[in-house]
Order: sequence, then C-alpha cells, then structure tokens
Amino acid sequence: MPEAGSCHPIYKRVLLKLSGDAMRGSREFGIDPARVESISRQMMDVRDIGVDLAVVIGGGNFLRGAQASQKTGISRATADYMGMLATVINGLALQDCLERGGAETRLCSALKAEEVAEPYIRRRALRHIEKGRIVILAGGTGNPYQTTDTTAAVRAMELDCDVLMKATKVDGIYDADPEKNPEAKRFETLSYMEVLNSRLRVMDSTAVSHCMENKLPIIVISMETEGNIVRAVCGEPIGTTVGKE
Repeated sequence: MPEAGSCHPIYKRVLLKLSGDAMRGSREFGIDPARVESISRQMMDVRDIGVDLAVVIGGGNFLRGAQASQKTGISRATADYMGMLATVINGLALQDCLERGGAETRLCSALKAEEVAEPYIRRRALRHIEKGRIVILAGGTGNPYQTTDTTAAVRAMELDCDVLMKATKVDGIYDADPEKNPEAKRFETLSYMEVLNSRLRVMDSTAVSHCMENKLPIIVISMETEGNIVRAVCGEPIGTTVGKE
C-alpha cells in the first residue's frame, strides 16, 4: 500500500459502495469480525491521506429483498424493507469497529431508526463529511424496488463525490465470470454505454445510467487485497474504471 507521504490523491471525496457480502467474508452468513476490521483499516487509511469518505452499505450477508421474495413468497416490498433493516445492522457493526480504531463516524439511515442512527438528511451528512467524519449510509434510499447500487449512485451525487468506488470480491469487471471461466478477460476501462449494452453485471442499469447522466466515474476494485482503496484513490491503475474520460 502507498505510504501516506508518498500518496497524492486524485479524488477529494469518495463514495464507497460496500456489499453485505464483503462483511460476511468467508462465512456463509452474517458478519466476519476479522473482515470488518480489515475494511475499517482501509477506510481509515483513506481518511488519513485527507480524502473525504462516505459509505453505502448493503445487507446481502443477511437478506436480499428480491431473492427472499422469490424463495419465501413474502411480498417484494416487504422483503426489500427487511433488506434495508439488514443494512442498518451492518452499518452498526462497521461504525463500532471504526470508532474502536479511533475514527469519527456518523451512521445515517434512510429508514427511521433514531435509537441507533441519525435520519439521513443531505445537508447534515455534508456537514459531517466537512468535519472529517466517515459517514455510513444505511437503509438504502428508504424505498422498495431500489438496489443499494442505485442508492450509492444517488448519494454520491447528493454528497458531491468525485467518484463512486464499488468494492467487490473480484478485481474489476470481466467479460465472463472469472470464478467459472479462467479465460475471462478483465477490462481496464469501459464506457457507460459498453456496460449497459453488454449487460455486464457490475451494477444495476439504473445506477449506471445515473452515473452516466451526471458524468460520475465508477471504479470497481477488489476488497480481497488490503490497501486497494487507497491505491485507487491515489490513481493506481487497479480494477476497472467506467466512464472516466
């Protein structure tokens, strides 16, 4: 990982999209404390080089609304609300780990959970970021039928972020599933339209369209290698960049 003194960030403010699966680590379900600590260290490293950071967190390590609806017969809207509540659980775990490491944070939820999280209010979230706090955004958009990818795109634009960085299990976007096809090719750069037209499953089409309309670049990186977030923030050519001219 680049040392703090040698790293010159090319982005001032980053929206990190963190999946629930990233919190799960190697477990089949729930939260892996070691993985959360690794994620927290990387996030604090980003703050240490003077970069503003907001994080949208998913809940797939507990429940995915669309899948739960299909498998159980629960209505899609209800299942999506259940998924939003799962993101609050993940947000609390991440907040606790960050604060034990010395970071200042705020957990903001689009669903009201005022005993444990602030309601998401754009101007208040911006103020927290300006004060150097890591802002964790849970509860999706507060509406069913919306993915956390779409939440990440919307929040990145609302909070004046320079880039949307999506952390996944793989080191970028491939033309096939690299876990199933060892010959899969990783793209270094792609246009928004290439992602949409080729139906590359990196983010949902609504999120990509939002980013395209607002010229917000997307960087897809792996969370498996510690230090990747800082590397990407400092301009190292890792992962796949979508839409940057």
